[in-house]
Amino acid sequence: MNESPRGDVFAKTGDETTGAPPYGKIGVLLVNLGTPDDTDYWSMRRYLKEFLSDRRVIEINPVLWWPILNGIVLTTRPSKSGVAYRSIWNEERDESPLRTITRAQSEKVADKLGHREDIIVDWAMRYGTPTIASRIDGLTKRGCNRLLVFPLYPQYAAATTATVNDTVFDKLKTMRVQPALRTVPPYPKDPVYIQALADSITSHLADLDFEPEVIVASYHGLPKAYIEKGDPYQCQCMDTSDALREALGPLGRKLKTTFQSRFGRAEWLQPYTDKTMEALARDGVKRIAILTPGFVADCVETLEEIAGEAKEIFLEHGGERFSFIPCLNDSDGGIRVLVHLIEQELKGWAD
Repeated sequence: MNESPRGDVFAKTGDETTGAPPYGKIGVLLVNLGTPDDTDYWSMRRYLKEFLSDRRVIEINPVLWWPILNGIVLTTRPSKSGVAYRSIWNEERDESPLRTITRAQSEKVADKLGHREDIIVDWAMRYGTPTIASRIDGLTKRGCNRLLVFPLYPQYAAATTATVNDTVFDKLKTMRVQPALRTVPPYPKDPVYIQALADSITSHLADLDFEPEVIVASYHGLPKAYIEKGDPYQCQCMDTSDALREALGPLGRKLKTTFQSRFGRAEWLQPYTDKTMEALARDGVKRIAILTPGFVADCVETLEEIAGEAKEIFLEHGGERFSFIPCLNDSDGGIRVLVHLIEQELKGWAD
């Protein structure tokens, strides 16, 4: 009896006769928000158009949003955003800090998992490059028939985590042979994540020559309407702050939660970070420290908006000392969190 011809999916080490690719490896794909390729007008316009055309990000009726986006926003905002990006640009690599840090995170995670020859780690951006689709293609060509996608957001929002997963699902819909898929869930109260944040705060404060009166935890904002539709983001941000407050012990009494980066005229989650900076200074607070627990990597929202604009607002209204606590980035603590979560989600695949 003739044996049945084997399909590509069964070619464990590749087949020179059929050209079948190898299989049996696990791909781990870290995905962050995105970045423009440059800070000029057209690079910024392309990036912003992709970002602001996402129905997960802007839930306004597209018939109403299209003329606003193309007639106003994409005419004026690229230049302004380009200036903000240029102020924090990695000139040595000619790229945004987010790209630099995400690449470094991927490389360090790969190094930590290097004892497992069946795991391949890569990274992508939801908007801009490298694209999710191109990285999935690359991982499958390298033999990955199982894929763990890691949206790099500790707190879930439809505009962040869900749109990453949507894009992954869209890519898989085009594939004849799909890899088995898992996604890393949000981790707002994960003990390893919370401890890494607490350690970063205490370590940073130990190096300051002043003691902050208030420690602000600033999260990216979200329209209030999205929360009313059922988005759990606000609750998960408060979960993170509550867990962090407990982990900090007595220092936790100084922790205050705010929300930044609002856009447009709609009401967003409050209290607003910029208004809080102004109010704290006017109320006589002279010394503050601020961190951004919702970001795993420093980017324009943390470096330009918080370390730059928020500091300026605080000092202009009477504040005297301001210190920005960097994201976990590719620090030992930050990589420990990523590896911990990856290993947790790979159980049964790579025990």
